[in-house]
Amino acid sequence: MLNPKSSLSALLNADMRPGTVEWIGLRSQRRGPLTVVGTVELDTNTGVIGDHYNNPKRGTRHVTLIQREDLSAIASYLGQDVTPEQLRRNIVVSGINLLALKDKSFRLGTALLEMTGECHPCSRMEETFGVGGYNAVRSRGGITARVLEGGTVRLGDALMALPLT
Repeated sequence: MLNPKSSLSALLNADMRPGTVEWIGLRSQRRGPLTVVGTVELDTNTGVIGDHYNNPKRGTRHVTLIQREDLSAIASYLGQDVTPEQLRRNIVVSGINLLALKDKSFRLGTALLEMTGECHPCSRMEETFGVGGYNAVRSRGGITARVLEGGTVRLGDALMALPLT
């Protein structure tokens, strides 16, 4: 365990600039098309209302998020355009390093969430992007989060990391 009084602990808990919600998508069915929306409701029991993953048994994967900056990096690796729909995440944000949210809770719109893990690529990335798709998404697939307090998320809302307590 990291000493909470160490300089590394101070850096890991330093203030972060907020991110901004740029895109929201709902997956109504497995492998089905995504619906792009301007607003989404998050629930503590099931996650994203209207998403096929909204299942109480998926307790640590209520919401998936990815950085706009990672979409650009993946596109650069592949030499092709990459859209949020292709990666099938719920929310795209910009201006914040999502991996810096490890062990933290954060406000997204009026909801409170906590990071629960990384979204690793699946074999479908080769199907979606062609040869090299899986490796292009490695370490750039975004994060999963659990909803601690339900709320509303809209385009343009802030993602604000909360300090460790």
